[in-house]
Amino acid sequence: MRLNWRRSSRVEDRLEKWIAQQHQEQVLAGKTAPVGPHPDEAFLRDIVRKSKQISLSDSRLDHVANCPICLPRFLAFRRENESRRRKLVLVTTAAACLVIIAAIVSLARYRASTQSPAASVALVSETVNLWDAGTLRGEQPGSLQSVFLPAALVRVKIILPRFSTPGKYAVAVTMDQGGNGVVAQSSVAATTNGQQETVSVDLDLRQAKAGAYFLSTTHEQDQASYYYPLQIR
Repeated sequence: MRLNWRRSSRVEDRLEKWIAQQHQEQVLAGKTAPVGPHPDEAFLRDIVRKSKQISLSDSRLDHVANCPICLPRFLAFRRENESRRRKLVLVTTAAACLVIIAAIVSLARYRASTQSPAASVALVSETVNLWDAGTLRGEQPGSLQSVFLPAALVRVKIILPRFSTPGKYAVAVTMDQGGNGVVAQSSVAATTNGQQETVSVDLDLRQAKAGAYFLSTTHEQDQASYYYPLQIR
């Protein structure tokens, strides 16, 4: 037969609690006769705060457990200690919550300060149509089309010249047609729309001074850059 130790333990706990309650009621009603003198307040507080350090053979414990004067004082000290402990737990919990909130706010501010420009600043949309444009390949002269862009964070849709090949293109703004002095650059795959190849890139031109620059496109397989005169306003 399997014994139900858990149930037995609960019954014993209830019995012990009931006996202790009955004894406490008897003491508080003055129906017990304590032995020995009343211990001082320091000992009563030690029972509450340092119970593990008090020897169970100490005769003063027997006196407190049976004294209608000392027992109420001990119970009052215990309630006071429990109230102080609960307040400490609340304060500690509140402090931990504040630390967590501060960490979350700091993390949010850090993410906001390090997020991409496109996520934190409004983009200016521009279209550059190079469908019929001539180009400068390297430093070779040709018939050029002027391009205008603002000194802002720009999302540029570029219609590539006629007969441009599909694939990935690097787009850059440079100081000259040799690719020197890169102001902004980005890479993206071209999109086919009928006979046209277009690319859409974000270029950060906010730090660029107004003046003449070059807009270049470079196909990933060709590696030859085509330059178009650019005016930043």
